[in-house]
Parts: sequence; C-alpha cells; structure tokens
Amino acid sequence: MNIFPEFLRIKSVPTVEWSSDHPLNFKPKIKTLFFLMLGLTIFGFGESLLIHSTIGLSPWVVLAEGIAINLNWSIGFAMFVSSVAVLLLWLPLKQQPGVGTILNIIIIAGTIELSMYLFDFSTDSYLLNLLIGSIGVFVVGFGSGIYLTANLGPGPRDGLMTGLQRVTKYPIAWVRVCIEITVVFIGWSLGGTVGLGTLLFALGIGPAVAFGLHVVAKIYK
Repeated sequence: MNIFPEFLRIKSVPTVEWSSDHPLNFKPKIKTLFFLMLGLTIFGFGESLLIHSTIGLSPWVVLAEGIAINLNWSIGFAMFVSSVAVLLLWLPLKQQPGVGTILNIIIIAGTIELSMYLFDFSTDSYLLNLLIGSIGVFVVGFGSGIYLTANLGPGPRDGLMTGLQRVTKYPIAWVRVCIEITVVFIGWSLGGTVGLGTLLFALGIGPAVAFGLHVVAKIYK
C-alpha cells in the first residue's frame, strides 16, 4: 500500500485536450496558447506573493545572490547566467524548448512587475506574511501545472525538472524538491540569504507542481 497521495506519484506531464503534439509548434491552437499564458500569469502572480511576503528569497534567487556576491555581479545578471547554464543542462537530457520557453521569461517577469506595482500584500504580522508566502508557493506550483500541459516548451527550471524526471523515472514532486534543495545549499554556501520562505519554496514547490498537474489532468483529460 502506497502511503503517498496520488498526485505525489505523478511521473510525467499529462496530455489533455489542449496539449500541443510537439514543443516546437509555431502554430499552436488558440486554446493551447490560452492555457499556456494563463498558467504563466498565475505562476508570476504566485512569485509576486512570495516577494510581497518578505519571508525569504526563492532558491534560484538565493543562488543568484550567492553568485553575485562572489563574482561582483548584479543579481539580475547572475540570474541570467544561471538561466543560460540551466538551459545548457538540457542538452544531455535531450529536453526540447519551444514558444513556451520564451513566453515563460516574458510573461512571468511582466506579471511580477505588474503585481508589485498594483498590489501590496505585505503586513506587519510575520504569521500573515508566512501565510501569504505559503499561498504564493502553492499558486506558483498550480500555475506550473496548467502551463506545462500546453506542451509548448517549459521554462529553464521546469525543463530541468521534467528532463531529470524522464531520466531518473522518479515522481515529479521529489525530483523538483531535490533540485530546489540542491540549489538552496549551493546558494547558501556562496553567501546567499536563506529565510523560512526559501525553505517553504524548496520543500513545497515540487508537491505544488504535482498537485497542479493532477488537478488539470482530472478535470480536463
């Protein structure tokens, strides 16, 4: 008897009615593009909630901060370099990019900027900020579950996750948790700032992505 819920045992991105037949599809259906952009927008809003919560940086930002400290770079440039490095890791994993890989960067960044401009969810209560950050992690995962099913190419980090899952055959949730914990450890070793929100993201994003995929598959498959 398996003690883990069904969604924690998911080992692949499900195919649903709007899924593209191939990531390198430059003429996808309108419905496919809609769910791709919807998922990415939800993803970006979740990221903004984590930023608003002020309880800790996400693992990849911690890594970028650590790199920036040691090489005297800006965090933004360090994020760019780390993203390129992750894309290079796709090569041995035979992971394929697509339209979604490009839109991932544009839509998520744009949504974060718009959310930070329009809303202010931060409070003086640490417990409320902790709740906001926790919701943010869940929202990021749920958004990932929606946009990944479009099969138009994942973002750099989600592509690393799905590529490693395909090679290792382990459930998506545990593959993502291992990636995030590794990134946090490297970033912290380099001098990056780790907070409770960082640990929440590292431990929660894998199950949240798996849950998002599970819900989408159950509703629309």
